[in-house]
Amino acid sequence: MSDSPYAAPVVLDVWCELQCPDCHRALGDVHALRARYGDRLEIRLRHFPLEKHKHAYAAAQAAEEAVVQGKGWPYIEAVLARAGDLAHAGEPLLLEVAGELGLDAEEFDTALIDGRHLLIVDADQAEGKAIGVTGTPTYVIGDERLDGGKSQEGLRERIEAIADRLLAARD
Repeated sequence: MSDSPYAAPVVLDVWCELQCPDCHRALGDVHALRARYGDRLEIRLRHFPLEKHKHAYAAAQAAEEAVVQGKGWPYIEAVLARAGDLAHAGEPLLLEVAGELGLDAEEFDTALIDGRHLLIVDADQAEGKAIGVTGTPTYVIGDERLDGGKSQEGLRERIEAIADRLLAARD
C-alpha cells in the first residue's frame, strides 16, 4: 500500500475535427494509447473545426451533445468513421449516427438549432489558435505540441516517450 496521494493522470489533448480524414486515421493511435496507459493517461478531445469543411462545426456541437447524453467517444469515433460521408450528407448524418447509437436524435437536432454547445466549441477553437494549432490532428501533452496533420509517422512513439517521461517524474 502506498502512502502517496493518487496522482492525476497525464493529459493528452487531441485537437480534432470530425470531418478530417487524418483524425480518423489517428484513432488507431488513440486506441493504442488507451490500451497502454489506461487511466494514467487522460485523452481529451478538443474541437478545432476547419473552415474548409462545411459540416465540421455542426459535428463538433453534435459531439458535445453526445457527451451530455453519455456517449461522447463512441459518437466521435462513429462520425470519424464516416468523415467522407459527412461532406455530402451533412447534418442528417449527424442525427443518423446519434440514432444508431441509441441517443436522442431529436435532442441532437434541437441542440444544433439552439446552439447550446457553441461556447464549448468556440472556446476550444480559440484556445487551439492561441497555442498555435493550425490543423488537425494536433496533440498537446505536457508542454509539447505535436502536429499530426502533416504526418502520423512516428507520432504515437513520440507521445509515448513524453507520457513515459511525465509519468516517471511523478514516481
